[in-house]
Amino acid sequence: MKHITLIFLLWAGLVSAQHTMQLNKGQSSPKANLEDVSWIEGHWIGEAFGGTAEEIWSAPMGNSMMFVFRLVNNGKVSFYESGHIQQSDDSIILQLKHFDGNMKGWEEKDKTIDFKLVKLEPNKVYFEGLTMEKIDDDHMNVHVLIEENNNTEEILFAYKKVK
Repeated sequence: MKHITLIFLLWAGLVSAQHTMQLNKGQSSPKANLEDVSWIEGHWIGEAFGGTAEEIWSAPMGNSMMFVFRLVNNGKVSFYESGHIQQSDDSIILQLKHFDGNMKGWEEKDKTIDFKLVKLEPNKVYFEGLTMEKIDDDHMNVHVLIEENNNTEEILFAYKKVK
């Protein structure tokens, strides 16, 4: 019986972490443009990592949609992100950089964290390891695959639009 329970728990864990996708080796990103994801625009706030998460996204302009993110825990900024979704030939890519609460960069100067487009659906966009879904005009879910110390976990950012 212990084996069946363990197998069920492992299976349940795998099923619950199926909101993000990866490109297959050699697979290219599908055709897309910024208008396909323009619904992301806005000021969003939610909870994650035991604190308050905030994202602000601009409208498409100049072949990009820029954003800033901050996570606040116990009244202090834990970290920031800055980045964009950029038009890249006939597809789009999400790129970002991390900064600590004092704006010290995590990545090397000329390096970015890149999320290639995997799949596009109405009101849902799958980048490698990151999925954004419009629930309705006032709610958006973002699932991010986090890898740390050989462990992989999907984190949900459930956002509400700030009016």
